[in-house]
Amino acid sequence: MLLSIHNIPDTPGIGYCGTQGDKLKKLVKPKVKRAAVEYVVRGFGLSKRRALQLVHLCWASYVYRGKDKGDDALRKRMHEIAQQRRRFGSPRIYTLLRREGWKMNHKKVDRLYKEEKLSLRLRKRKRLPARQRIPLTVPDAPNKCWSMDFVSDSLAQGRRFRVLNIVDDYTKESPAMEVDTSLGGVRVAQVLERLKETRGLPDRIRTDNGPEFISRALDEWAYQNGVKLDFIEPGKPTENAFIESFNGRFRDECLN
Repeated sequence: MLLSIHNIPDTPGIGYCGTQGDKLKKLVKPKVKRAAVEYVVRGFGLSKRRALQLVHLCWASYVYRGKDKGDDALRKRMHEIAQQRRRFGSPRIYTLLRREGWKMNHKKVDRLYKEEKLSLRLRKRKRLPARQRIPLTVPDAPNKCWSMDFVSDSLAQGRRFRVLNIVDDYTKESPAMEVDTSLGGVRVAQVLERLKETRGLPDRIRTDNGPEFISRALDEWAYQNGVKLDFIEPGKPTENAFIESFNGRFRDECLN
């Protein structure tokens, strides 16, 4: 009986080599193929040359051993950043490392990020009943749609203040961030009027149903400038996801 890779029993770390449409898995990675070669040599007494032909692995790949690139310092620094910035993922950790002078690409950071298991542990969401989902419309050019919302916090002496954040849904850029202890509808209209002169106005602005956004002053300003106010449904902040995401990062990186 001729020996084939299909005769190799299922062993940990070793897959199977099958043809297209075969239910058996192929041996793809060199590491797995090396393990298969060792198993064939020990279990069937074949030469390494014959075993390499059997699993379709060249001699250079078989004898190659990876070199330690000395990533201990980089791994340690990634752990420190992950502890300081718990909400930072791989792309944002990569940005901070580049600013500090580390020389590597984003693929390496992403690989080490996964190997060190630094990914965020997200809480499992409750299973909700099936419902019709309306996708969030994404503009195809800058200045098509803006989103705006408020963020509140307090000073060291306990006095409250608010920040009006405005985000371009296409570029994710924030054209204005207005800070004060009181920001009413008139003040919001003044900020938008200032942006009108420096940047131009969008076709529509997505907001929630806060009193500042449904005020008569803002409604009159929007009518005079031909801007449509797009209000989300009450109690559904996910319909204003762009500004909610921006506010989360702003609170995490600045206010906190």
